[in-house]
Amino acid sequence: MLALGFGLAGCAPASPTGTGDTDASTSAVGTWGADAQGEPSLTLSEDGKLSGTDGCNRLTGSWTQDGATVDFGEVASTMMFCEGVDTWLVDLDTATVDGSTLRILDAEGTEIGTLDRA
Repeated sequence: MLALGFGLAGCAPASPTGTGDTDASTSAVGTWGADAQGEPSLTLSEDGKLSGTDGCNRLTGSWTQDGATVDFGEVASTMMFCEGVDTWLVDLDTATVDGSTLRILDAEGTEIGTLDRA
C-alpha cells in the first residue's frame, strides 16, 4: 500500500536562498545523510526542490534558506511500513546548517536528528 502524506511548514518562495545572506559555508544545497538502504538522506537542489528518503519512504517537496536556517515547504511522503527502520525524518519542519551537519527540527522546534553532508 502506498499513500501520500503532506506536511506544511508555510509558504515557500521560489528561491531556496530566501531573503537572507547565505554563503557557501552555510549553504544547504547538496546531499545530506548516508547513501545506504535503511538510512535517511536528503538532497536539496539549487532550484528549491528536495528529494530523499527517511530510510523507508520517499520524500519530495520544497525548501528555502535564510542564513543558516532551512525551512521545508510542502513535503510529500510515501507511507509504507518498514520493520526496524526509524522514520524520524518524515517529521521534518526546519533545519539549521552547522558546518557539515544539518540539524533537523520538528514543528515544535525540537531537534529530531542530524544528517552529515555527503
